[in-house]
Amino acid sequence: MEYRRLGASDLHVSALGLGTMTFGEQNSEAEAHAQLDYAVSRGVNFIDTAEMYPVAPRAETVHRTESYIGEWLKHQQRDKLIVATKIAGPGRGFAWIRNGPRIDREQVNAAIDASLRRLQTDYVDLYQIHWPDRYVPMFGATGYDAAQERDSTPIAEQLQVLAELAQAGKVRHIGLSNETPWGVMEFVRCAEQLGLPKIVSIQNACNLMNRTFESGLAEVCRHTDVGLLAYSPLAFGRLTGKYLADPQAHGRLTLYPNFGLRYNKPNVPAATKEYVDIANEAGLVAAQMALAWARTRWYTASVILGATSLAQLKQNLDSMELQLSAEVLERIEAVHRVYPNPAP
Repeated sequence: MEYRRLGASDLHVSALGLGTMTFGEQNSEAEAHAQLDYAVSRGVNFIDTAEMYPVAPRAETVHRTESYIGEWLKHQQRDKLIVATKIAGPGRGFAWIRNGPRIDREQVNAAIDASLRRLQTDYVDLYQIHWPDRYVPMFGATGYDAAQERDSTPIAEQLQVLAELAQAGKVRHIGLSNETPWGVMEFVRCAEQLGLPKIVSIQNACNLMNRTFESGLAEVCRHTDVGLLAYSPLAFGRLTGKYLADPQAHGRLTLYPNFGLRYNKPNVPAATKEYVDIANEAGLVAAQMALAWARTRWYTASVILGATSLAQLKQNLDSMELQLSAEVLERIEAVHRVYPNPAP
């Protein structure tokens, strides 16, 4: 396993991290613990979760993922692991989370205390805002619509309460998720201006069919020393190729059809076929090729893997050994020119 410094922090995260949003929905507690044990045995030290997990989100299962992790974490050597969680923001409903989540002082304090209880730890290494408190286009929406702007907690106030959590020892570092270039810059600017903790990471979707990070965020994150935690590296399973042979194959896209709308856009099947063909003709496993591509981007700190079985997790972790040839990379770029970002 390779370890990389996460942004401007003192955290060194495994190049492949373990995502956990299936724990409590698609995976039982025993299966979750087996995945955690196996990932750690392979050198994974970065575990990512969120208060709203598992996915698909619903009142009956909310917070279950953190609880499963907590039952495992209490038996581990805590200082050997980097545990990250996220606070949910407004704009998506979720009335079952604090009667409608916000990123304000009262809710942030309530959220971190509840997460720490469920995780059975005194601190988290990285605390992330799951998506902005303000309006931004997300999860497949591609156009900014000023008419949808809403009241939001000022970024300076969000940073101030996060700083208080750091001072209290509840969080070591702070990060963002599903953010925009302007949002990253504003968080960095406010931190510098007010002497508050700097964000060290951004967790955004990044895969062969969604390379929008490369447009504005890559430049911003390079100059501000903010590390990318790349989620959805297999595009909800699309890049495994399993939906090409069977559009109704078992997986998140068929289990939760309304949750993967960004991966059901018109050019996705055609782009998928091109990428899978590249892998097949090079004698590679399509999923491993996609993961190796994401891992070897210069802007990636860690790729967050998600699996529902130990066999899938093993295959995904085995991608750590794969280095893509110049020919494969050239062919990937050729497909990207024909089908740029079909699933933004």
